[in-house]
Amino acid sequence: MHPDHRPYRTEERLPFGFVINDPDSPSEVIDALLVARFASGELPYARSRRLRQVKEEHTLLPSGVEVRHTARGSDNDTVFATGGDFAVRTQRWQFGAQVTVVASSDEVAERVLKEAVDGAEKEDEPEPSVVSMGFWHYSPSNGPVRTTRGIAAQTWSETRGNYSAPVASAMDRLMATTAEDVAGRLVLLHGPPGTGKTSVLRTLARSWREWCQVDCVLDPERLFNDVGYLMDVAIGEDRDEEEEGRWRLLLLEDCDELIRGGAKDAAGQAMSRLLNLTDGLLGQGRKVLVGITTNEDLERLHPAVVRPGRCLARIEVGRLTRPEAVAWLGTDEGVGREGATLAELFALRRGAAPAESVARDSGGGLYL
Repeated sequence: MHPDHRPYRTEERLPFGFVINDPDSPSEVIDALLVARFASGELPYARSRRLRQVKEEHTLLPSGVEVRHTARGSDNDTVFATGGDFAVRTQRWQFGAQVTVVASSDEVAERVLKEAVDGAEKEDEPEPSVVSMGFWHYSPSNGPVRTTRGIAAQTWSETRGNYSAPVASAMDRLMATTAEDVAGRLVLLHGPPGTGKTSVLRTLARSWREWCQVDCVLDPERLFNDVGYLMDVAIGEDRDEEEEGRWRLLLLEDCDELIRGGAKDAAGQAMSRLLNLTDGLLGQGRKVLVGITTNEDLERLHPAVVRPGRCLARIEVGRLTRPEAVAWLGTDEGVGREGATLAELFALRRGAAPAESVARDSGGGLYL
């Protein structure tokens, strides 16, 4: 054992204790059991790995261990097991897991961790119409969590007709962007609800799949008000992929409050951190793009957000003109003089009134 990591003698041990934040959470007791062995110097080496999609039948445990404690909850399952010179804790939730090993040496920790996770992750099944998208959220029990899902996405040629001619032309350039073309770090889509901003982002993820990983942040209001959460998301999980030249696009949907003209006073430092991520010190050395959708008019957005050089693309996604809407629908029945949004057109195609689609259309969320 390395002399710096020898177990403490009783008289050398520092007085420390553990506080259980939730007395009704057995998993926190398991966490304390693991950390106690590490902190005392009994097992002073630790290794950990977070997994994405895990096979249900995989135990996430090495062979020959003794399971000491098991805690099953509504959102995660935790297991604590021990071997001769190591201890392992596994945490499994709906879309992923984390395995942590503490051991008598770094070699033992590395070996045990490798055995515990070997063959545990599901292999992605490549489908031309499915793109892998990450989803970040903050969990009170696990902190920042990223899960992945396969999202159905059409090609740009299949969806181009859903947008008016000026929007389609602007999108042509955005869809054709490569890693070498990246100038600004912000992709801003603004316009009324139901015009297809969310739909086109899925298509963008498919168009960029060779050079850019797309992640959606489910709680952007927390992201820019929690520095620790922001750092975890900014650094990401696939550091090796970033070193190999892959970019990441963080999607923040419906961020009206964050980027409108009075956001700096209303949201404190949130907008400043957003700008820092795009072209400030926080973004330096990180291949991170930020995609934002908002229903706000361009005139109401903060000038710092839309200043020249900051945006890779700034596109107003509006309704189709009446001739474009009639051509899309195949009839002029139900189409107003000012044209129609994409959500309204899909509602008309199904025989529903456009006003009903906004209130109760189960598929309208695809065309926000």
